[in-house]
Amino acid sequence: MTSIIPARTATTRTRPAPGSSGPDPVCTVTAPLAPRARLLPSLAAVYRAQLSRARVARIPLLFVATFQSVGIMILMRGVVDGGAEARAVVAGSSVLVVAFVALNLLAQYFGQLRASGGLDHYATLPVPPAAVVLGAAAAYASFTVPGTVFTAITGSVLFQLPMTHLWVLVAVVPLSGAALAGLGAALGLLAPRPELATLLGQLGMSAALLLGVLPAERLPEPVGWARDLLPSTYGVEALARSFDARPDWGIIAFFLAICAAVGVLSLAVATWAYRRAAVR
Repeated sequence: MTSIIPARTATTRTRPAPGSSGPDPVCTVTAPLAPRARLLPSLAAVYRAQLSRARVARIPLLFVATFQSVGIMILMRGVVDGGAEARAVVAGSSVLVVAFVALNLLAQYFGQLRASGGLDHYATLPVPPAAVVLGAAAAYASFTVPGTVFTAITGSVLFQLPMTHLWVLVAVVPLSGAALAGLGAALGLLAPRPELATLLGQLGMSAALLLGVLPAERLPEPVGWARDLLPSTYGVEALARSFDARPDWGIIAFFLAICAAVGVLSLAVATWAYRRAAVR
């Protein structure tokens, strides 16, 4: 008769010592559990799963985020003629597409995931918490790339800005997306109710709209301090300075480095928030 018990959990029997009585002693041999999955393969798996899940809402998401940013630029066209203010409006509107998804939608997603018990599913998987947060954030941010590029090109045409250095978006989009996605995920995971997570995500997107699109020179000093605390500010500054006739690449690299550091910090906070929410 063939046993169906797996080899690693099967029990083994030993022969009794000579002259002893009683049942055979039973020795249970249990193999160690499988090793925990590594970060990069787990991240790729979560990213593919989230990408296929969010693909259904891709077209409405792209349309709403892009239409909102383009509409803001058209409204600002009647107020701003050109110069540094025009560069700030175009850069802020382009990064706003990322903020709409990373702050608003990602906060809603993690808030609903926590409220519905969906975190329990991820907690049973042998994947690092960072892979869950990064995979979801990267999947949602991926849908912002076409809208961000379209907004930047439209704004450049609308305000007659040079498009020679728009390749800076290759660095601005992922770095700003990481910083804002970490913040959005943390808001959704820390909020006690999904309604509050939605509210916090919308407030964060409104802050990105007001503090990112409006030129910094026109903001009051206390509001300017709040602008410096917003993660997307440094991506906006880097993109705005790339519209100069002779961009200062040193300062652009400096702003991108700050954006990357803020992204690492915000994703670390989101990972801690995920661990905190998963054990409750």
